[in-house]
Amino acid sequence: MAVFLLLCKPSLALDVIVISDLNGSYGSTQYSERVGAAVSRIIELDPDLVISTGDMVAGQRKPVLSEKDVLAMWRSFHAQVSDPLKKAGIPFVVTPGNHDASAYGGFEREREIFAREWRARKPQLNYLDDADYPFFYAFELEGVVFASLDATTLGPLSGGQNERIADLSNDGNPMVTFSHLPLWPFAQQREKEIIGDPLLERVYQANGVVLHLSGHHHAYFPGWKDGIAYISQACLGGGSRKLIGEQRRSEHSFTQLTFAPDATFSVEALKAPDFRLAVENETLPSEISSPKAVLQRLDLISP
Repeated sequence: MAVFLLLCKPSLALDVIVISDLNGSYGSTQYSERVGAAVSRIIELDPDLVISTGDMVAGQRKPVLSEKDVLAMWRSFHAQVSDPLKKAGIPFVVTPGNHDASAYGGFEREREIFAREWRARKPQLNYLDDADYPFFYAFELEGVVFASLDATTLGPLSGGQNERIADLSNDGNPMVTFSHLPLWPFAQQREKEIIGDPLLERVYQANGVVLHLSGHHHAYFPGWKDGIAYISQACLGGGSRKLIGEQRRSEHSFTQLTFAPDATFSVEALKAPDFRLAVENETLPSEISSPKAVLQRLDLISP
């Protein structure tokens, strides 16, 4: 387990689980047994919040899937994930993935469907900015600000998102951002599939962002760079990947975060098949090094 220092204390202990990249092959309405097992375990753990960092369905295919096909995928996802979490009373928030709501040309209908699906399932939270829900939006929970970023295309964020992050910092609460694409590279053959914007890093440093959660790279790593934690999630669906410099594929897992009143948060990844054992930090590299960034393993940083 890695422990990291927050800028200030949450009002109460806060348990958050992060899931990512649950989809199968293009157009599929079927999900791995891991997804059902993960949802059952999450309900057993009863967190305060579940976050998805995208790729819940398998769109972004060419030729483009029909609306009927896309809606069928979402019905299946809700039956497997959204509905059980709602029945258990666990708030579930999402951010768009490239296979859910790509902002590249040709996938406008998939983005429209994504918006309709999640506006109808918007959880009751203390929203600070929800004009563009479910793309960019922010809410506060027990003294921590959470912000979803609309990051489904490579390169810097669009639509004034950097400025909107800065606008959220006025009350001084620690901030957690979550998006599909990571800011920095984690996985082999995905080195260029990032936000990769040093300006966003400076916005984070200036405005109390302590943690960025991301998907897309299908490999778990709790990293740290210049005062900010960056955690890449493993996938629950197909296509697990190798971290940069590693020979083994990342284990399927979801991430468990605990924000504590002593102004720290802890992180660990619970791995398939039953999500009871944690990924041991010692099995991960001490750092992820690429031309874009060097990310040190979070548990090697003193809180």
